[in-house]
Amino acid sequence: TWLVSVWDEPSVEFMEKFETPAYKIPSASLTDAGLIRKARATGKPVILSTGMSTMEQIRKGVQTAGEKDLVLMHCTSTYPCEPGELNLKMIETLRHEFPNIPIGYSGHEVGLVPSAVAVALGACMLERHLTLNRAMWGSDQAASVEPWGFETLVKYIRVSEVALGDGVKKVYESEQPSLKKLRRVSGED
Repeated sequence: TWLVSVWDEPSVEFMEKFETPAYKIPSASLTDAGLIRKARATGKPVILSTGMSTMEQIRKGVQTAGEKDLVLMHCTSTYPCEPGELNLKMIETLRHEFPNIPIGYSGHEVGLVPSAVAVALGACMLERHLTLNRAMWGSDQAASVEPWGFETLVKYIRVSEVALGDGVKKVYESEQPSLKKLRRVSGED
């Protein structure tokens, strides 16, 4: 399954020929109410990126789009984005502000770790730019991920998901040998 970002209303009409499953509205178009309405008129889900936007602009974008079948993507629109400007805690802020809307992350950083952290913070969808070679010409090549890096990122995410656990403290069977060997006082007296 594939989809593209639509940057104007004629692009939505053009993409309808390809039966795209959803429409991605790029950060630069978050304030384009006409484009958002045009994408919504198709009845397909909308993915709305939030880079370069204030919270008020995000609220207006959500109001225009409606909450049904909408995903918000936290994003900082710098290519590549410095770690100090990723502001991954915005994922939690958006989850709190829009509790009925899934929140994702559109990453433009160099490296893979922040994207895996975004998933650990609750991002349900992840977008990264893909390239065949990061040394190629283009404004976002340095922030893109090569195919091997994409495979590695998926592995990092899967490990992170498992490692998060369920939040219930327990003594694992694998800890029993250490417990028997190292604990001197049971603490149950």
